[in-house]
This record gives sequence, C-alpha cells and structure tokens, in this order.
Amino acid sequence: MRILLTGSNGFLGQKLTDMLLDRNDVSLFCTSKSPNRNPNQSGYAFQQIALEDREDLRQAITSFKPTHIIHTAAMSSVEACEQEPERCQQVNVETPRLLAEIAAQHHIHYTFISTDFVFDGQNGPYRETDPTGPCNAYGNSKIKAETAVLAANPQAAILRAILVYGVIADKNRSNLILWAKSKLENKEPIQVVSDQWRMPTWVDDLARACILAAEKQAAGLYHISGDTLYSIIEVVQQVADYWRLDNSLIRPIAAETIGQAKNRPRTTGFILDKAKTQLGYTPTPLEDTFRQMDIQLLKLQQS
Repeated sequence: MRILLTGSNGFLGQKLTDMLLDRNDVSLFCTSKSPNRNPNQSGYAFQQIALEDREDLRQAITSFKPTHIIHTAAMSSVEACEQEPERCQQVNVETPRLLAEIAAQHHIHYTFISTDFVFDGQNGPYRETDPTGPCNAYGNSKIKAETAVLAANPQAAILRAILVYGVIADKNRSNLILWAKSKLENKEPIQVVSDQWRMPTWVDDLARACILAAEKQAAGLYHISGDTLYSIIEVVQQVADYWRLDNSLIRPIAAETIGQAKNRPRTTGFILDKAKTQLGYTPTPLEDTFRQMDIQLLKLQQS
C-alpha cells in the first residue's frame, strides 16, 4: 500500500504514522499544516501542506501516487467551529469533499474520520443507520462532510470515533486519560462532568481500524469505539483506581454548570456489530488499554 496520511501531527495521525512504519508493506507520505512534530521522523516522506491549499494537495497526490488516502486532519474544537464558521466549513467540509473527489477520479481508496458528535445524544448507543442530529457546529460540519464524501465517492470509508485517548511520543498532545492521570498524580483536585456518557476510543484501536478499512477497501459508515458505556466521571474514576490515585480529588460537575449541556450530546456510544463483522474490529477493554499505556509510557521514558 502507498498511503497518503493527512493530519500527521494530530493525535491519531502520529499514532497511525508510528503503526504504519512497523509494517514492511507500506510506503507512507505524511502531510500536516505545521512542521513535523512527530519525534519519529525517518522511514517516510513528509510535506507541510495547509488543508486550504488545494493545489498543494493535488500536487502531493499526483507526485506520490497513493493507493490509499487516510484523512485524519480536522478542526475538532467545538468552540473554534462556532467562532470560525467559514474556516470550519473549509477545513471540515470542503477539504474532505475535495479529497473524496480526487480519490474517486484516481481510483484511490479513501478513509475519512468522523465523530459521535453527529448525534444529538438523546438515544445512544447508536448504529450507523440511526438518524443524525448534531447539537453543535462541529458535529454539523462532520455530517455535511460525511454526506459530501459519500456523494463524491460512494466507495469511501467513514469511521466515526468517540473521545479518543492514549499515548503518543509527542508530549504536547494530551487527552482525558493522560490529563486526569497527571492532575491526580500531582494531587490536584479536578472537576469532571458527571452527566454525559461515552464509549471512549483507544487511539491504537482507532489506528488499527483505519488500517483494516484500507486493507479491506471498506466502503460506507463504520462505528469505532470501546464497547462499554461510561459516564465521563466514571472513566476518570477508573483512571484513579488503576493507577492507585486519590479518588477524593475527583469532583463531579454538571455539564450545564460549564455551559456544555446544550452543545455536547448527553449520551452517545456505538453499537459495533458492523465494524466487528465487516472489518474484523475488536475493541480493547478500558483497563487493558491502561496496561498497554503503562508499557508505552515506560518505553518513552527509557528512550
């Protein structure tokens, strides 16, 4: 496979880069809007490309001649999407559409990453066939992108994920688990939302799902996440329990108190039958991911 990966500086992008470099059947070309931040910078090509620069994107695809495009780059901040609607439209809708069109024209398999925020959170967990109804601009942009991608390229794969977490070498990229672990290790009290429910997605599982979709030339929507529904505070309590940290530092707070009752879905979660059956996707249990993260963190400390 010759894989062009966008958003390689992102959390998923860096994990995918490292995972693909472990294979001897992949040539990899990574792109990001900023200089390469992955500590692992050998064994692949990298080009700094702004998503808005259509000509650079086209030239990169023409010169590399990928067999697969995995598009992970996105504007994912709920607040930023609200505040910058034009940029949100360009990055989250127009660029995925353009890549889908180019992929279709050149018979390149295309994988696009979406989100549980396409749902309103009233009836989770969700199947791929359930009606969408986003409650924020970010989710709305992803629905528009999904529609545009499949209209331009019906053979594209769209993977929706939830609350992605894990370990990568770039210490500037954090997530719920590492944030909670760090705060509690420093004996800092933390406020955590107690009335929203999710099935968190380990970044390693999501990266493997992207590779499975590419290998199998998958088409259509797939739900990718863990398979257990937790409230967000329950996830953080699991962090405290696993790493034997002080649970009393975790303070529950209602989503409404921090202005997230209406612009975040209350309950999402996915029914994973399609991904399990068609992709061979197997989610890793939460505590098992913590064990693997411990191993990964230790390796990073020793490197």
